[in-house]
Amino acid sequence: MNSFGRMFRVSIFGESHGIQIGVVIDGCPPGIALTEDDLKEDFARRRAGGRGTTPRVEPDIPSIVSGVFQGKTTGAPLTIVFENTNIKSGDYSNLWDQPRPGHADYTAQQKYDGCNDPRGGGHFSGRITLGIVAAGVVAKKILGSVSVAATLIEAGGSKDIATAVEAAIESKDSIGGLIECRCTNMPVGLGEPFFDSAEALIAHMVFAVPATRGIEFGSGFACASMKGSEHNDCISDKGGKTVTNYASGINGGITNGNDIVFRVPIKPTSSIGLPQDTYNFKEKSVSTLLIEGRHDVCIAIRIPVVIECATAIVLADLMLQERKW
Repeated sequence: MNSFGRMFRVSIFGESHGIQIGVVIDGCPPGIALTEDDLKEDFARRRAGGRGTTPRVEPDIPSIVSGVFQGKTTGAPLTIVFENTNIKSGDYSNLWDQPRPGHADYTAQQKYDGCNDPRGGGHFSGRITLGIVAAGVVAKKILGSVSVAATLIEAGGSKDIATAVEAAIESKDSIGGLIECRCTNMPVGLGEPFFDSAEALIAHMVFAVPATRGIEFGSGFACASMKGSEHNDCISDKGGKTVTNYASGINGGITNGNDIVFRVPIKPTSSIGLPQDTYNFKEKSVSTLLIEGRHDVCIAIRIPVVIECATAIVLADLMLQERKW
């Protein structure tokens, strides 16, 4: 499905080379100041054009078509759309017969009986994350003093991101990256035990971001080699502040007031400039595929703001459920 949330429900729609893409937010509280200009800063962080990103640069001009009157949200469903203008669909004509290794070309074709739009990845393109960013901008206005910030801390296994990107460009290959997200000024009490735990909901939303391959909170996988005496976060005051934060601000699925900190590995972009073998459905045999078109050498460069906004959506939904807004 293409919707997420209970009180703050987000639905994304569109295809990479379709007429437009967008987002509908149901349950947005009334009275939030919102204009198209509010979206520009985060859109700029996601936009391509920098070294290692795709040459396809869209203006990403938002149009708020419902849910806002006289500069404030009305409480009705909020709809924001964006036109696709810089498209070259011919670059993808061969991918119908030869699905890209590592991409959703094959699974989309099989699941939707060949009725899917394959151009630019269609509905499976990272371009659709623009709707998540738009919803995240609105969500941040609900969070009040809570701050969510995500940064790229590694690319290609190196902290020297620029050098790693240049090497990938030179080799006509792609590289992945590691993103760290930190949520500060967190309230106590968000989340539920078990299925709707705070970390489960964040993980659910983060995995909706294309190219995500994992998530670890706090100590993450390192906890497997630690002792309880090392891993337990000792509480230092009546407000629940802890000396360490291996639990990443969550106990029993419920936020404890400390920072939520998690890391997300982003896979290398599937579309690369090197020849790859894949099954050719037209020729009924394995053949070499050379991918044309415009693609990110390191998509992880553009994803931090998406992870940030995805997290803000989850926290806003939880805060509305707890009536903390």
